[in-house]
Amino acid sequence: MKKLRVAVLFGGRSGEHDVSLMSARSVLGALDPEKYEVTQVGITLDGEWYHGRNTLDAFTQGSLENLNRVVLPQEPSHSALYVLRNWKHGEALEKLADIDVFFPVLHGPFGEDGTIQGLLELADVAYVGAGVVGSAVGMDKAVFKDVMRAHGIPMVESILILRTDLEQDMNAVIEKVEKMGEYPFFAKPANLGSSVGISKCNSRSDLGEGLMEAARFDRRLIVEKGARNAREIEVSVLGNEEPQASVCGEVLPSREFYSYESKYIDGTSGLMIPAELSAEVSDKIREYAIRAYKAIDCAGMARADFFVDGKTNQIYLNELNTLPGFTSISMYPKLWQASGVTYPQLVDRLIELALERKAQRDHTEHRRTT
Repeated sequence: MKKLRVAVLFGGRSGEHDVSLMSARSVLGALDPEKYEVTQVGITLDGEWYHGRNTLDAFTQGSLENLNRVVLPQEPSHSALYVLRNWKHGEALEKLADIDVFFPVLHGPFGEDGTIQGLLELADVAYVGAGVVGSAVGMDKAVFKDVMRAHGIPMVESILILRTDLEQDMNAVIEKVEKMGEYPFFAKPANLGSSVGISKCNSRSDLGEGLMEAARFDRRLIVEKGARNAREIEVSVLGNEEPQASVCGEVLPSREFYSYESKYIDGTSGLMIPAELSAEVSDKIREYAIRAYKAIDCAGMARADFFVDGKTNQIYLNELNTLPGFTSISMYPKLWQASGVTYPQLVDRLIELALERKAQRDHTEHRRTT
């Protein structure tokens, strides 16, 4: 059989650039060379696209001088990547490779928020993961929470704060937050993941520092009331119109919360898979995960993160990650592994789902006929 031509996109213009490189290494290692002809495309923090020999290694080492600049034309007649030749002195396009499926392994803004998905839609190509709407809503924590509440899915109490609010009157913002109840609170950028920019705030001074840290990464901030006796439960979702949920897993943080360092640097947090939950609670979490997935028109994959009160078993959905981490220690593939789907099988299925989604789009008429 003819090999499928897959372009893996990694890096990107967000604070999760390094996490993307780690995820991409695992994905590239799982793509069967007997099935796929793989093209690596790295995107810099400035948004430039590069390809060459061992692109991922070059990005990891920060040495891009031997790579070529590439582009994806936004016209649907191409479905190919092009090299920019002599781009500093008037660009000329030269075809690099035809592509059947694009596999974005891009976390955070400009990768998980609907922007790269919009480009891929304009180019009319098949791509792994959620579309523009699902990606954008899943990325913006404030909008996502409003949609979940409208669907009757319980969420932790939270408020939206703009960076301009902090600049105008920090004390007024802190007083507004404190009206939600007692400390602790969690300050977060509204549009970032991998625990980047998140602070647990146990006091007023902590809150001020946490808000300023979150404001480094976004103009929209979320402050959540800390869930008491909270257990962190996660479940993976896979599929398009008929998604399925994996077994539930529990994160056992080595720090005060599941921080960036414990996720990706020291790997000290424990994971209990499956989580020790009653069948009733586990089934309810999986039900909420699928409902949330469908509510934002997600596709391909997502990881749903929950809090469960350790005393009352009250369930709260925290967020839905439409491009979850794919590193060797990431929860998303580990949960599917425990559910009987190996990492290579998972990657194969995501590519199949991308092609199915493209076939569905191709059935849509974009112009009226008489």
